[in-house]
Parts: sequence; C-alpha cells; structure tokens
Amino acid sequence: MAAAPAAERGPAERPAAPEDSNSSAESLDRLYPTVGSTKPPRKRTTSQCKSEPPLLRTSKRTIYTAGRPPWYNEHGTQSKEAFVIGLGGGSASGKTTVATMIIEALDVPWVVLLSMDSFYKVLTKQQQEQAASNDFNFDHPDAFDFDLIIATLKKLKQGKSVKIPIYDFTTHSQKKEWKTLYGANVIIFEGIMAFADKELLKLLDLKIFVDTDSDIRLVRRLRRDISERGRDIEGVIKQYNKFVKPAFDQYIQPTMRLADIVVPRGSGNTVAIDLIVQHVHSQLEERELSVRAALASAHQCHPLPQTLSVLKSTPQVRGMHTIIRNKETSRDEFIFYSKRLMRLLIEHALSFLPFQSCTVQTPQGQDYEGRTYSGKQITGVSILRAGETMEPALRAVCKDVRIGTILIQTNCNTGEPELHYLRLPKDISEDHVILMDCTVSTGAAAMMAVRVLLDHDVPEDKIFLLSLLMAEMGVHSVAYAFPRVKIITTAVDKKVNDLFRIIPGIGNFGDRYFGTDAPPDWSDDEDALST
Repeated sequence: MAAAPAAERGPAERPAAPEDSNSSAESLDRLYPTVGSTKPPRKRTTSQCKSEPPLLRTSKRTIYTAGRPPWYNEHGTQSKEAFVIGLGGGSASGKTTVATMIIEALDVPWVVLLSMDSFYKVLTKQQQEQAASNDFNFDHPDAFDFDLIIATLKKLKQGKSVKIPIYDFTTHSQKKEWKTLYGANVIIFEGIMAFADKELLKLLDLKIFVDTDSDIRLVRRLRRDISERGRDIEGVIKQYNKFVKPAFDQYIQPTMRLADIVVPRGSGNTVAIDLIVQHVHSQLEERELSVRAALASAHQCHPLPQTLSVLKSTPQVRGMHTIIRNKETSRDEFIFYSKRLMRLLIEHALSFLPFQSCTVQTPQGQDYEGRTYSGKQITGVSILRAGETMEPALRAVCKDVRIGTILIQTNCNTGEPELHYLRLPKDISEDHVILMDCTVSTGAAAMMAVRVLLDHDVPEDKIFLLSLLMAEMGVHSVAYAFPRVKIITTAVDKKVNDLFRIIPGIGNFGDRYFGTDAPPDWSDDEDALST
C-alpha cells in the first residue's frame, strides 16, 4: 500500500494504491515538499509555485501533482538509502492510523506504507481448513514470510521497484495479482511482528511501538473482523482467546523494549506523533541533494564519450536543422521537419540493437541470408512533454512497440528536477528501452529518467537515450553517470548558458511544437520539466 503525498507518487505521501502486475502498465503518481536551496530560487510560472497542496482526488485514488527530488548524486548512484520507520504493536492497536497520521504530518514526497499483513505465508490445504474454523494461528511469527519481507524492504530501501503480494483475509489466501511500489524517501513498515526478526530489525532506522489498552484492541478487532473480513462474533472471540492474546503476551509485548519510541494511546497521542515527525524531518534534511549544480561544473573539457553516436551531418540533415533552428520558421514547418529528423534518428538508433543471422526463403524458392532482431522486445519511454512528440516516429518503424511515459518537472524553489509520474509497461526489465527526449542541456532530466529505468531493473546497456539536440554538458553528465547507456542524437552543441539554454540551440522545443508560450526563464531541460 503506497502512502503519502507525492507521485507514480505522486503516491506515498497519502496512500495512493499502486496498480497490480496484471495491468498492462504500472502507474504511480506523487507529491513533493518545498526544499530549501543555497542558491537564489528560480522563479517559475507553474502550478508548483502555488501554496495549496498539489493533489487531485478521484473516486479510485489520490494523484499527487508534485514530484520526488533527486535520490541520487551526479554519479547516478543513490547517496543515501530511504529512511525506514518500523511500527510495531498488538493487533488493532492503531498502527495503520498512527502511520497515516505520520505521513500526513510529514508532508514530504514519496512515502511508502508497507503492511506486514501482505506477507502471510501461503497456507497448505490442511492449514486452510484450520483457518476456516478459526483454528490456525495467524499471530505466530511462523505465519509470516520474513525472507520475503526482508528482501522487499532491502530493495525499497535501495530505491528499487518491488512487487507486493495481496492477501485476501476472507479466503485466507494470496490473490493472483500483485501491487507495485516504487520510489520511497520514507518507508513506514507496520505489523504485529515488526520487531520479531533480527535481520529485519537491522533495516529499521526508527522503531516505534504503539501501546494500546487490550480492551480497546479487542473491541476494534471485533468491529474490523466482522464488518471487513466476514467473520462471526463467536469465531473472532475464539481466535482472540486462543491465539491473539497469548501471542501478544509471548511475542509482541516483549518487543516493546526494542522500540526507540513507545506511543501510549496510539493515534490519540498527538504529542508523541509530533516529536516523531520532527525527528524524521531532521533525518530527511541530511538526505537533500543538489544535482543540477554539480552537473553544471563537472566533466567539462573532456572528449565526447564513445557511447555517443551523432547522426551523420549530411546536407539534408544540416538543412533540416537550419529550418528548425530558425526563429522565423512557422510552427507547421517546425513540426514537419522535426518529424523528419525524428524518423531519421529512430532509424539510426535501431541499427545499434542486437541482430543475429537468419535464413529465409524467397518467393522464388531461394535462400536469403539475412538478419533478425535478437532481443525479446522494444519499449519506448518518452520524457514528457517534448519526448512524446517522438512516439509516432517510433511507432512508424517498430511494429507493436510498447510505450511508457515519465513526467519530470523542475521545482520552482530549488531548480532541481523532480519525478511526478511514471507509467511503464510490465516486465520492462527484459526489453531494450528507447528513452526519448527532444533536447538535453545539463542532462538532469535524462539522468533522472535513466535512474528510474535502472530502478525497474532495466540493464544499463539496454537503454538508448535519443534526443534531437544535446549540449556537450548533457552528453558528459549522462555518459559519466551511466557509461553503458547508448546516447544517440542528430547534433551536439557546445555551450549551455547560465539559464541552462543550449547555445546556439533550438529554443524551447515543446512550446514551439505545441504552440504554447515559454516562461521567460525556461531552460532546454525545462522542455522535459514543465507542462
């Protein structure tokens, strides 16, 4: 269960349910906090500059319209792991309520709420029969899959995408579908046995025990199990007396001594929750990163990397660049010649995919020694908004290509890129991924997009970054952080000015293509960073 105010978290941050793995794509949305900056803030005329909470509510979920700031450094690696809060306590003690209150009070981007209830072991047929008659002990440590819990927390803490099983409490079984969680600055892990495993304890940065009176817990459990889980009152009381209460006395209450903080009265103890929030904020401040400034001062004066391939500057290519770079070019001509360049760029990029020899028979009955794509599948991922203009060219040359999208925007106070939304096809880790953006100046947005793909287990050498125009700074930034990513473009300009505009450049591609007005302080990375 994803929580919090943020993005695809837009999620976490107040829990937004991730989509299951049976859907054709994994979708998340998220929110961001206002982060301080040592440099003068860059003013922007976007919705992010408003003071009201940037979120939209639908009948099915909450979408957070602000994003996750960089969770990696200029080397492309995660500098600090996510902060993990463990919430323990007896059954129906109010752990989830306390977790939700912490999330709402934190008001930071990308918080994930992970429940231990998702990790019950799969029951045997005999255990299923025992569970149906309320004779199976779900409150014993052996009922949980601690190996899966630990592996999942480790991946989340490392910034990776994970799949979470969905447990059906009515049938006492796991459902076939899974939930997908990704992108946590803070992870809140709650469960009755949250402190019952030594290896699990090592992953928790802050341990909180919710201490609630046993009579209150029994009343809550009766209400919950009867109304939400379809149990009868006799069965609930039988299970409570036979398993729940003894398990609390033997396994749960003794772990209170392991907690850093004990919260008496649960959600009613607002003073304790405020203190917890203050402590977490102080920890998060130590994790703040400034990536774009580091990129602007690094890797300059180096030769262009061997992973870069520039489309041959033929008279035709040079002529099309002349047209789209000309500020007097009409929008119709700009679109027409941009599309021609995109098609040439895509065709050029496909030549770097792996091919193997094959033999086919021609209509004349003769063998022809040819080549065929040796990978599993090709997926295109566009960095919104300008990157989506390249999708038709990709679809025109790759039959049945799958398309994903990533939305990255600039924080109006810090100037840093932030991840707002992503929608990636399932099993993307097995594909060759063509990552599309029309212009790349510092490389900040491109680096964030590559990092997202890596977090979803796409191999670095299977990522192809395509752009119509790149600055040398952006090329160096991406190549230094991700040396096995293939970078393919139609032209590379040498300079980026103080506003991160490519010189001589092409202007704001998205605004010229879509006919919108650019803010006075746009940058070429901004094309991917604003809508």
